[in-house]
Amino acid sequence: MKITFTFLLLAFIATSAKSQALINLSGSVSDKQNHPIAGAAAHLLNTNYYSLSDKDGKFSFKQITKGSYILHVNAVGYADKNYSVNLTGQNQAVTIQLSPFNMQLDEVTVTAQNFEQDEQVVPSAITTLTAKQVRDYGLRDLKDLTAIAPNLYSAGPGDNRTVTGIRGIVTTSYDPAVATYVDGVNQYNLDTYIPQLLDVERVEVLSGPQGTLYGRNATGGVINIITKQPSNTLSGFAGLDFGNYGAQRYTLGIKAPLINDKLYLGIAGVYSAFNGFYTNTYNNSHFDKQHFFLGNYFLKFLASSRLALTLNVKNYNNRNNGAFPLAGTPADALANPYQVNQDATTKMVDNTFYTSLAVNYTGRNFNFTSLSSYQVNNRYYTTPIDGDFSPLDAVSVVNNYGADWNKVKTGIQEFRFSSPASSTSKLKWTGGVYGFYHYAPNRVGTHYGADAAAVGSPVSDFTSINTNTDRNFGLAAYAQATYSLNANLDITAGLRYDYEHKKENVLGEYQPNGQSSIIIRPDTAAKANFKAFSPKVNIAYRLSASNNLYAGYSRGFRAGGITELSSDPSQPPLYTFNPEYSNNFEIGSKNTFFNNMLRLNVAAFYIHVNNAQVPTLILPDAITVTKNAGRLNSKGAELRLNATPVKWIAFDYNFGYTHARYTDLVIGDNGAVADLKGNHQIYTPNITSMLAAQYNYALGGPQMARLIARAEWRYLGDQYFDLANQIEQKAYSKFNGRIGLETKNFSLFLWESNIANKKVIDYAYDFGASHLANPRTYGVSLSTNF
Repeated sequence: MKITFTFLLLAFIATSAKSQALINLSGSVSDKQNHPIAGAAAHLLNTNYYSLSDKDGKFSFKQITKGSYILHVNAVGYADKNYSVNLTGQNQAVTIQLSPFNMQLDEVTVTAQNFEQDEQVVPSAITTLTAKQVRDYGLRDLKDLTAIAPNLYSAGPGDNRTVTGIRGIVTTSYDPAVATYVDGVNQYNLDTYIPQLLDVERVEVLSGPQGTLYGRNATGGVINIITKQPSNTLSGFAGLDFGNYGAQRYTLGIKAPLINDKLYLGIAGVYSAFNGFYTNTYNNSHFDKQHFFLGNYFLKFLASSRLALTLNVKNYNNRNNGAFPLAGTPADALANPYQVNQDATTKMVDNTFYTSLAVNYTGRNFNFTSLSSYQVNNRYYTTPIDGDFSPLDAVSVVNNYGADWNKVKTGIQEFRFSSPASSTSKLKWTGGVYGFYHYAPNRVGTHYGADAAAVGSPVSDFTSINTNTDRNFGLAAYAQATYSLNANLDITAGLRYDYEHKKENVLGEYQPNGQSSIIIRPDTAAKANFKAFSPKVNIAYRLSASNNLYAGYSRGFRAGGITELSSDPSQPPLYTFNPEYSNNFEIGSKNTFFNNMLRLNVAAFYIHVNNAQVPTLILPDAITVTKNAGRLNSKGAELRLNATPVKWIAFDYNFGYTHARYTDLVIGDNGAVADLKGNHQIYTPNITSMLAAQYNYALGGPQMARLIARAEWRYLGDQYFDLANQIEQKAYSKFNGRIGLETKNFSLFLWESNIANKKVIDYAYDFGASHLANPRTYGVSLSTNF
């Protein structure tokens, strides 16, 4: 039925396009001295029109509907630029001049509101990193965004899954508080989450609730990852990285036109390995030695100048010989840094497969997008993994029960309509429907060995097996519109309705060593339904073409759920917890000065969370039981400053302050009740700060060789890792550096991270097991592109 509907839409689109008057647009790209720039990328925003300039700086687009467009142009060595183009009914030509990158800031395009536009006109706080900035910051994983985006913190226990929070709204379960999208497709939860960055065009961090357009689990914000697009020109890249701790990384990619103007192929891959930071003193071995491979493959078909279909496939294969490098307490972690003492060692196998089909149509009356995706994750430990983080044979965790278990599957479909790119109307709109289905059959055994008495078990040599099978589906409809009351004042309003149905089956078994299992909890099921409205209102006022003010309200929604079965009898399964709602108020100002040599964006926010979902980790099962146990207030401010004050020098400064505390929090504590009102939110530094200075010296023109030196200072304020606020990491600084030579096609850099080798806790469970942030690392990177 869904396929039939899609093809009917495509047939209607093809029919409606036939009678439109079409225009050809040509252009030339040059520098300020009128020298042509080859290889400049030109893109008409919110259309399928992409082109690269030839050796004479020429590019062209054919058969465009008349109207007003924004043309985005970028080239190596030059600042990105947006140009307004008004196609009136005849073939037209444009002349574009770019400024050197060290004389002007990039004009950044984002898709925060599900269509492409200049970041500075979006009435909300956004941190955008272009491909050049991703390279300059050395970003390889989404957790590297900590402090780069104000009030963002991301870390994990070492198993390649991360806790990410923005403005005090923190991921506390497999349903994240910060949603992640890749080329418009939602990565449903932490099971199907791919954290690695490969062949990225830009990364957008949208701060604050984004429920109207992005729905469930965007209460803290959204991370948008946009990958690079192909053209009629053959292009590719390759890279080698080597560092201490046996680190090695290899990247390779190619994009090729199989049929000019019709069919394109893209292939990219990265292989990364290192010997691990930790030593297991139990057997004097590298504990967290690991490697992974990420592949990204796509075919893009231009059925016409207005209709494009893109098939994308990703596979992420991760192997980790020590997924949880945790010391028993924070004190142990700091006294014996990067050491563990665990008797049960194993290898984690983590395979993710991801495929999507995007259909994009740009027309005279509307734009249409269909996004279909299928995501699969299979994660298990080849042999039992240590559950007590000690040399005792007390507790180990088993989850290798065959291919039918611990294999999560998710399907997502979204249809979206929006106003056309060529529209000159005062009304800009978008709307659509969204649906998903999620199946998660999880089977985990907790084995109690000969030393089980040390963890309070009167019986040893048995396994408690808990089976939890989730079947969830959801539907949503949304709409948002912006109306320009006059040349300076815009009003945006939006609304989303979400419906989710969840069903969970649980089964409990007891299995003595060497014997068959005995059912102690029969197969039992529970169902729950959840509904939510997510409104949004914004007002934006333009003081001038370079100065914008805005104020807005938005509502966030994190889905409710059903608790799982664990070996702790005090935590009954199939308990329903309600959705978490947040109300966000934000005011801000976005400004550019001195011919785009200085950009200054500031924002202030207040967030109130009702039905706060508070997690309790059940050990040794490693199951999180969630309850609605409190209310939270988070308030703060943010600042982003980018500047090129003098030739060759660039500065970036991002600052965030968050005051996030529970106004109501009552949780169970060993059979008693603890009132934690007034306590700080977990995983939320009260200050995030990042100051970077980069020196760029050109040894010729902007596309010739450049010497680059970069120094970076990141500062994180005080934070807590448990709701009782007993596990604390005091404020600390981290320094990074990078120096090297770059040309249009080659680069060679020496880099160092955590130069002072600062040892700090970056992740801890509420029972005390702690993980340190990475130690001092250094290496060399060599890359080429064509």
